[in-house]
Amino acid sequence: MVIAGGSGFLGRVLAAHFQKAGYDIAVLSRSPKTAQAGVREVQWDACTLGAWARELEGAAVVINLVGRSVNCRYGEWNRREIMASRIDSTRVIGEAIAKCKTPPPVWLNASTATIYKHNFGPAWGEAGEIGGTPEAKDEFSIEVATAWERALNEARTPGTRKVALRASMVLGTGKNSVFPVLHRLTRCGLGGKMGDGKQYVSWIHETDFCQAIEWLIGHEEFNGPVNVCTPNPVTNAEMMRAFRETCGMPIGLPAARWMLEIGAFVLRTETELLIKSRRVAPQRLVAAGFTFQYPFINQALEELHKQPRH
Repeated sequence: MVIAGGSGFLGRVLAAHFQKAGYDIAVLSRSPKTAQAGVREVQWDACTLGAWARELEGAAVVINLVGRSVNCRYGEWNRREIMASRIDSTRVIGEAIAKCKTPPPVWLNASTATIYKHNFGPAWGEAGEIGGTPEAKDEFSIEVATAWERALNEARTPGTRKVALRASMVLGTGKNSVFPVLHRLTRCGLGGKMGDGKQYVSWIHETDFCQAIEWLIGHEEFNGPVNVCTPNPVTNAEMMRAFRETCGMPIGLPAARWMLEIGAFVLRTETELLIKSRRVAPQRLVAAGFTFQYPFINQALEELHKQPRH
């Protein structure tokens, strides 16, 4: 298994999961480090062909998770980096696969559930409406997501099945993940609703994320976009209530919209990450018979709450 962008939170989670499943794992990294047993880190620059491309020859699967974090202000430089990191890595992996004598049979490429329109109605399946909404301040994110998937679709890899992972927020305890941040805020009494709290949050437990990826690798009928999330999105208010219940914290100070704007400016991030309503359903996974170990938010948070922080 080749994992590009495997040094981040999701890459580490997937590497640990598939190492236990018996895979030999090569992680493509700009800054290779000594990895754990069964995991090799290989140098690449995420935009040009090089010796790293040999790792794809005969590989069972390629997973591309590369993308500069969107947890930043969307200034001109950051916009260029966010877009280029996704497009360039997807393009060059396609080029590398095209040169393989024995190409990997499946390529899973990261995308995002943010691609769907800001939504308070029925949850979007994979055929849901795509587009930006000024209220949600998500026009740039939609532009990135559609260009990202276009780069995947345009890659000429006839011998390789391609899947776009329209992933929701993944809840786990690893570094740079969302759960530890919200858990810490809740324990400090700051676990109230954000804005009016009516915006929906689509999410998935890290265990279910890994099992969904394993399912997609093993089921050859899957190609194109797949929503990777639980069937039970919740409102922001419901999610923060669940955090308070998990932490045994009876109070949680809410944050009004104007507070979020100030906080986002101070923390050098964007309010879109909090105010956009992402109500998404894993229609294709459910229709194919995939079952979730942690389908409900309270259940997922309780399990993560018991894990050691790392």
